Amino acid sequence: MKMTTRDYSSKQDYAHYDTERLRKEYLVEEPFGKDEINLVYSYIDRIIFGGVIPLTKEVALSSAPELRAEHFLDRREMGVINIGAGDGKIKVDGVTYALKHWEALYIGRGAKEVVFSSIDGSKPAMFYIASSPAHHAYPTKLIDWEHAVHRHLGEKETCNERTINQFILPSTVQTCQLEMGLTHLEPGSVWNTMPCHTHERRMEVYIYFDMDENQAVFHFMGPAEETRHIMVHNYQAVISPSWSIHMGCSNKNYTFVWAMCGENQDFDDMDEIKVTDLK
Repeated sequence: MKMTTRDYSSKQDYAHYDTERLRKEYLVEEPFGKDEINLVYSYIDRIIFGGVIPLTKEVALSSAPELRAEHFLDRREMGVINIGAGDGKIKVDGVTYALKHWEALYIGRGAKEVVFSSIDGSKPAMFYIASSPAHHAYPTKLIDWEHAVHRHLGEKETCNERTINQFILPSTVQTCQLEMGLTHLEPGSVWNTMPCHTHERRMEVYIYFDMDENQAVFHFMGPAEETRHIMVHNYQAVISPSWSIHMGCSNKNYTFVWAMCGENQDFDDMDEIKVTDLK
């Protein structure tokens, strides 16, 4: 397993960043490892995120020196969503869970053995992982497509018709603070959030995918009065601090997974910002 770290940054520091520094601080260009787990530990609310594509073997989750723990989940909980074309399996302390395309698994604090594998290595699963600190051990639970909460929002006229698929939320599974879901934009829609918002009681990480080689997402971030953008390509992730807006626009529709952690698990606890107030 490979893990890197990202420091916390304030909006006062952010105001002085050029494009290169923005990308260094907030963009993760290669969040997935092939036959190994690739993770980023952000000191913003201590979220850890990344992924693994099992091609030729089973891949076991191990601890890392940064955690100072015998097992990765000794003090943490974890969510996993399979965004690959193929099906996969996750074995947690001897119990195997099958994850199809766009299905999720919540793994509670205290799990010791977590092993990822694909059903067919030629059509592998892609396990996207997010983990946050946990104060209590809740049961591991599979959330399949049928049991996720699907919210259809937006309109074709405003180019933001989309479905928010909520997998790991209080309405589907009990967690300490972690939330995860997957948003898919309909053909002809390109804005994932407009008007945009902040939620100062939790941070967020996006990973964008379902994009072709001639496509990118303009991910907008920053305080409402001083916005910037980061160009994000297929299967790249971006960190969004709690003080930052987070919205994206592309030249075609796309999909992204959002993962949140922090103080409040109320999904609708957000401070909307008028388009006319953006600068």
